[in-house]
Amino acid sequence: KTLGSFFLSINYGPIKQRKWYCSNACFCFPHSTLRKEPVFNDELPACILCGIVTIKPNVKEFTEDSAIFEDGTVFKAIDYVIFATGYSYAYPFLDDSIIKSRDNEVTLFKGIFPPPLEKPTLAVFFFLGTCPLPSVKDMMNDIDEKMGKKLKLFGKSDTIQTDYVVYMDELASFIGAKPNIPWLFLTDPKLALEVYFGPCTPYQFRLVGPGKWPGARNAILTQWDRLLKPMTTRVVGSPLKPCLFCNWFRPVLISVVSIAALIVLF
Repeated sequence: KTLGSFFLSINYGPIKQRKWYCSNACFCFPHSTLRKEPVFNDELPACILCGIVTIKPNVKEFTEDSAIFEDGTVFKAIDYVIFATGYSYAYPFLDDSIIKSRDNEVTLFKGIFPPPLEKPTLAVFFFLGTCPLPSVKDMMNDIDEKMGKKLKLFGKSDTIQTDYVVYMDELASFIGAKPNIPWLFLTDPKLALEVYFGPCTPYQFRLVGPGKWPGARNAILTQWDRLLKPMTTRVVGSPLKPCLFCNWFRPVLISVVSIAALIVLF
């Protein structure tokens, strides 16, 4: 974060409340840049460096064909203004009280179960009483805690986001399917290294707990082989190793022949 702040400040101006306009388009970001996901594209930085795109402050007001910025500068002859606010989600088959009860929040326990339901039939169907849900108050407290963290991480916007690995570990812990990494390092170091440093694939949640699968260990240890298999359908043969003697002898032979030819000619 510190390196990104230094890089952006030195090369492209202040981090907060940055605005760009290019030709007849204006792009506005009302939040701090580092509060959103990075998009790796060298087009915009290159345009900023060569002057095609100019950094501007907030837009104060619009006239019929111009934009007036907070620093008093005016950008005239604007054809279009694009509000790049993203997309709004919609789930017509769900009640609005579940999705749109609060800004940028989904009132679902673990992102799955609606707490206000009189009878949690979905939970009963899946867990069959082996993993009962907590009280409505505890579920709402859990939702409030997690949404507070998400707002700090992602900011306030119409997005439903979460950290994939953290979320998977949380669900696995909830049903008792998360592997014990320290114990795994003691009992099976090879598997522990792959689980901890490798990709978070569903196989690791089949090592213990409900739905335990005997083939999970082998599936984890061979997952990279299956990933690379489609890329090796046309294996190119190994190149011939160069002959070290030939590499040295050839220049010497050419030099000797050249010298002999010069002697004969002159």
